[in-house]
Amino acid sequence: MNVIDQCWRFNPKWRKHRQQLTVCSVGYVGKMTNNIGKDLIHYTVTDPRDHPLNPAPGTLRYEASRIQGKVWITLKRNMNIKLVRPLLISSFTTIDGRGVDVHIADNACLMIYKATNIIIHRIRVHHCRPQAPGMMMGPDGKIISLGQVDGGAIRLVSASEIWIDHNTLYNCQDGLLDVTRGSTDITISNNWFREQNKVMLLGHDDEFVRDKNMKVTVVYNYFGPNCHQRMPRIRHGYAHVANNLYMGWVQYAIGGSMESSLKSQSNLFIAHATGKKEVTWRKSSNGIGDTWKFYSVGDAFENGASFVETKGGQVTKPNYSHEQNFKVVDAKYVRSLTSSSGVLQCSKTSIC
Repeated sequence: MNVIDQCWRFNPKWRKHRQQLTVCSVGYVGKMTNNIGKDLIHYTVTDPRDHPLNPAPGTLRYEASRIQGKVWITLKRNMNIKLVRPLLISSFTTIDGRGVDVHIADNACLMIYKATNIIIHRIRVHHCRPQAPGMMMGPDGKIISLGQVDGGAIRLVSASEIWIDHNTLYNCQDGLLDVTRGSTDITISNNWFREQNKVMLLGHDDEFVRDKNMKVTVVYNYFGPNCHQRMPRIRHGYAHVANNLYMGWVQYAIGGSMESSLKSQSNLFIAHATGKKEVTWRKSSNGIGDTWKFYSVGDAFENGASFVETKGGQVTKPNYSHEQNFKVVDAKYVRSLTSSSGVLQCSKTSIC
């Protein structure tokens, strides 16, 4: 019933048909077929080293800064990549970590800035650290100055049509995933978020009203153990959060402010035996009061978990197009739906 995995995982020849993945995405990102075609460049990362000013061929940064166009990135072997500076990912890039064990960890991590049509699939990103301002090679091969960067795993800034699927994200000094500054048409699916205080931020800040146009789908993800808050925290925009598993929270699971809208559908919320039971948190802005729209449809609650809905009004629907649409199944199946969330263990000879 996990329609994304059903689309590609059980093909024993997935290695020969990697681009099949582009028709498997659902939610606001739509299908990712713009990432493939006759002009697609295949690039293999062979070298885990990183040089922010003069990247060597075979490194991940060389592709990000030197190669333009549609690029499908695979990795030759298991790698631990320690980025010296944040990696700016170019438009029409797919990072496909299937078949190997890839860690981006222990320093700078990933950023998508004013880019579109990007897939990040099956990598581990963790122990990311804040970065002071400094120089680096940008996506067009030019040396640029990048300002202060918080220690988050993946940060989207003014980005669109981004699919984050089957990754494992944990233990970073800032958040694990930020969708900010007008980013929209995002699908976050099949990921495992764990060991983190602030997990996922949707919306830059209270003053950035462009985020009113933000639309994000959060589906088939596993949150926990030891996630404290922001799963997600929404400002201004709209999120459809469906068929996710929440293994407890410290402050809250889902929060919002600035007239944000949420449809929480058929998720499983399992509260800790002791501590906070309420799923939601809302921040009133400028004394406006209850102007957010938070609705729970078909959610399941265990260990005393509860969800305070907006009083009155109608549930805001995602209004998906045909290619974005997917069936949300009953919450009783969520444990099974999310049992393979995070980095998949793919056999060298057959299915994932």
